Amino acid sequence: MAVSAASLGAVVAGDCTRFAVRAAAPVTLCLFDGTGERQVPMVPDGDGIWRARVPGVGAGQRYGYRCASDPAKLLVDPYAIILDRPFVHDPRLGLPGVETGALVPRAIVPSPLPLPDELSPPLFAPGGLIYELNVRGFTMLHPDIAEAQRGTIAALAHPAIIAHLRSLRVDAIELMPIVAWIDERHLPPLGLSNAWGYNPVVPMALDPRLAPGGVAELRETVAALRAAGIGVILDLVFNHNGESDVHGPTLALRGLEPSLYFAHAPDGTLINDTGTGNTLDCARPEVRQMILDALRHFTALGVDGFRFDLATVLARGPGFSPTAPIFHEIAADPLLATRVMIAEPWDIGPGGYQLGNFPHGWLEWNDRFRDDVRRFWRGDVGAGVLATRLAGSDDIFGREGTRTVNFVAAHDGFTLADTVAYAERHNQANGEENRDGHGDNHSWNNGVEGPSDDPAVRAARDADRRALLGTLFASRGTILLTAGDEIGRTQQGNNNAYAQDNPIGWVDWAGRDQALEAHVAALAQARATAGLGDPAPYPDPRWYDLAGMPMTDAAWADADGFVLQTRGAAVRVDRRTRMVRIDNTGGTSV
Repeated sequence: MAVSAASLGAVVAGDCTRFAVRAAAPVTLCLFDGTGERQVPMVPDGDGIWRARVPGVGAGQRYGYRCASDPAKLLVDPYAIILDRPFVHDPRLGLPGVETGALVPRAIVPSPLPLPDELSPPLFAPGGLIYELNVRGFTMLHPDIAEAQRGTIAALAHPAIIAHLRSLRVDAIELMPIVAWIDERHLPPLGLSNAWGYNPVVPMALDPRLAPGGVAELRETVAALRAAGIGVILDLVFNHNGESDVHGPTLALRGLEPSLYFAHAPDGTLINDTGTGNTLDCARPEVRQMILDALRHFTALGVDGFRFDLATVLARGPGFSPTAPIFHEIAADPLLATRVMIAEPWDIGPGGYQLGNFPHGWLEWNDRFRDDVRRFWRGDVGAGVLATRLAGSDDIFGREGTRTVNFVAAHDGFTLADTVAYAERHNQANGEENRDGHGDNHSWNNGVEGPSDDPAVRAARDADRRALLGTLFASRGTILLTAGDEIGRTQQGNNNAYAQDNPIGWVDWAGRDQALEAHVAALAQARATAGLGDPAPYPDPRWYDLAGMPMTDAAWADADGFVLQTRGAAVRVDRRTRMVRIDNTGGTSV
């Protein structure tokens, strides 16, 4: 299959560069050399795209745009691949008519990207283990990585990182957003910054803080991981951008054509289905083209697939539809149809919770699994609820096969360790008087809120962590483990650490729980040899109560556990002893 470059953006062609951008009003191309700015008028082509062909300009040229609607605002190319510096929030960015040329990063004309004629199929397949990580937080404290490389994408290719991933039998790492983002405007006055990246400005430009080596750094890291048998999935944000609400900064899309890129209510106000103040209008073909071009760009770098943040927005037009155009366009694309697609199947808009309603072939984050597993081990529900989740949530995904992505903890919410050590959130460090983050986490503290030196409390928490992890690894379908949960990572009770680019949000490798780490490695081995990850229904499942008698319908509601026997494996879940045991036909157990 041939991979083609997008028609928009900056493309080197011989001894010149062609620039193309979509905008509602006349656009001026701005070329930067040293401290000077050279302006080149662009010409409309009749399809809403403005173009310029500039001889003598090649790769490495810094550039931006100014639009006649507010020429004081320097704008970043939505198709930028490289930026010369990160975005930094400044109140002047949101003030109409105020010059921002010194505040906005310049895009850099990229060298022609060698595009493969063929791409290898994804290494990751449904049923595998996804390891979710924040590039910066995962590597900032790793003792084996040179300080200069910590916090970068290149650090993920370090032999120590690859060895750790292989010990857990990770099939693919899922990178939290790596494209350039900007801090929400309330963070700088608090002395905080966005640590997660879920506030991107344009969809393809890597954040220079994470990828100082640019596109090559990502491609080389992906290749190194692939050589070790580990795929890469990118977490992308196509539901909003960092220009926020009406008071937000003008950086790119807002300055070019806000009525096209953003969804508006009939009275002209911005629709807010994301909690960020603006929502991309994926019902518009121009917006979908930008999304598809971004997916093609990253696919050409060798990634296995994508996880879509607040994915319900992708299919709003204005309501959610499982037959929305973007699903057909992805399926019809010979390149994208080969990639793994994962939805976070909810947003805060009307009818926003759509778990189980994405197209065949799409995987979906299953928060019902997280909540019901926690509720079972906390003692809120009986074994029948847990068995349904363990078997692939056929009440949600049907009986022919599951598309679930099971997790017991993720980046958003308590860490695994904090789930059994805190009954309440402790987000005071976020500067919002502990009002942010989820209020109901189905968590428990084993009698003491927060850290404890009591041996009984510590032992109970360790048993609970092992029980939660055992349930995850015994479950049918794809599973997701968040980086550091296998070594006892804590965020000190903060369940919304998006603004904690500091030890609260970083993985503490020096304090790793090596016994828990070894247990998780054993769980991963047991899962693999028992064939539990197959998305297909269990072959010939037989359910027994904890005394070994066939489970009856009446017994499920109040049962404290069960034994599942199926071809290749037996799983025993016992809430009374806080134990999950996985046995396989090879004679090993954990």
